[in-house]
Amino acid sequence: MKRAATLFAVLAMTGFGAAQTQAQPPAPSAEPQARATQPTGRPPIQAKNQAEYQAWQTAIANAQNPEAMAKAADDFAAKFPDSDLRVLLYRAAMNSYRTAGNSDKMMDMGLKVLGIDKHDPEALIVVAQVLQEHTSPTDLDRDQREDQALSFAQHSLETVETDLAVPAGSPPEKVEAYKRYLRSTALAIVGTIQYKREQYPDAEASLRKSVEADSSNPDAVVILRLALTLDQEKKYSDALQQANRAVELTQDSTDVGKMARDERDRLVMVTNGSNSSATPAPPNSAPPSH
Repeated sequence: MKRAATLFAVLAMTGFGAAQTQAQPPAPSAEPQARATQPTGRPPIQAKNQAEYQAWQTAIANAQNPEAMAKAADDFAAKFPDSDLRVLLYRAAMNSYRTAGNSDKMMDMGLKVLGIDKHDPEALIVVAQVLQEHTSPTDLDRDQREDQALSFAQHSLETVETDLAVPAGSPPEKVEAYKRYLRSTALAIVGTIQYKREQYPDAEASLRKSVEADSSNPDAVVILRLALTLDQEKKYSDALQQANRAVELTQDSTDVGKMARDERDRLVMVTNGSNSSATPAPPNSAPPSH
């Protein structure tokens, strides 16, 4: 769950996460200007009145406790069933369960967000990622679960520009950075599923797009998956280049770092010998899940 866990860290790092906990009561005279400068395709999320805002503040105070945050979100949704702030509260619960490492509950909260807004790209990506990471080759419903994960991830790519819900006043440059991160993550999910299905040319294209989508924030796991994909395609020189990048981005004491170094060492031997007789990496030889 490395990349999934990193998502919340990226929010905090860019300041966007803080913005999610600062929705303000509406100021009618200022609202047209806020809508005009909103950095996404949808209106900003705001409380409709002071009572709703105060209830939201009480609820969001539980953000560090996943169970309390989930209950607070449910209580708020029951009291304000038409409030746009429900999305922010359930996303806060989703992130809280992510921090706690509870994938099942994280997915439950993501599904609650999608029950309110089926186009929310962050929830689409979270649900897709949990499905992708928790589907094994022996699952009887493997194809169905992977198809669903693909559908969610691909839909998020269609909605990230138009349906990302952010509070009023969110800095445009930080929203743009977050959108780049979401696109990269969605493409990584698509590429990983294609890799698992041994659709290596498609996986290569998707993983390259993932790296390019957020080139200033490279993910070693995605780059290592790209190296493994190129290895399967017998593109050994290109695979070695990507494996070297993964090595540079990791420590040798980590699981991903060890796998990157093993793959690099294997490819060094392959490229110094006869490429035609080399044996590709075993199918689905992927690095640890995000």
